[in-house]
Amino acid sequence: MGLRFKHSRFVGLSALALSAAFLFAQGCNRAAASSSINQQSDGVALKGYDVVAYFTEGKPVMGTREFRHEWMGAKWQFANAANRDLFAADPGQYAPQYGGYCAFGVSEGHKAKVDPGVWKIVDGKLYLNYDAGVGAEWRKDIPGRIAKADRNWPTVMKE
Repeated sequence: MGLRFKHSRFVGLSALALSAAFLFAQGCNRAAASSSINQQSDGVALKGYDVVAYFTEGKPVMGTREFRHEWMGAKWQFANAANRDLFAADPGQYAPQYGGYCAFGVSEGHKAKVDPGVWKIVDGKLYLNYDAGVGAEWRKDIPGRIAKADRNWPTVMKE
């Protein structure tokens, strides 16, 4: 009986430790995603990529600390002063949809990180996705996914 009791106690404590670790991880994920703008812990939006460059150069370009603009509580970085100034004059024109969170994820009702290399401009708006696989799935029904994400965003942005 003693060995069986020790085994049961070990299993119970293991389950408790795993549960605590899971809840802690979930809390960290929610805390990291609590902003309506996808930003790193240092407040830099979109992993430091220049959002204007998607429109002007047709590709993702890393921004620098030298050309920064603060908007909606985040630090947006740009490759040059011209891009920073374009953004500062009209952030809504260049800022990614859904605060820079994954467009597919928002269409599914949650926030998700993005790969800045997985993007598409649709009707003059920048959309980003988690990875190439998710981006391919999103592209199968862009109008439907955008409609779902637009409906979900007011709720999702508060998470």
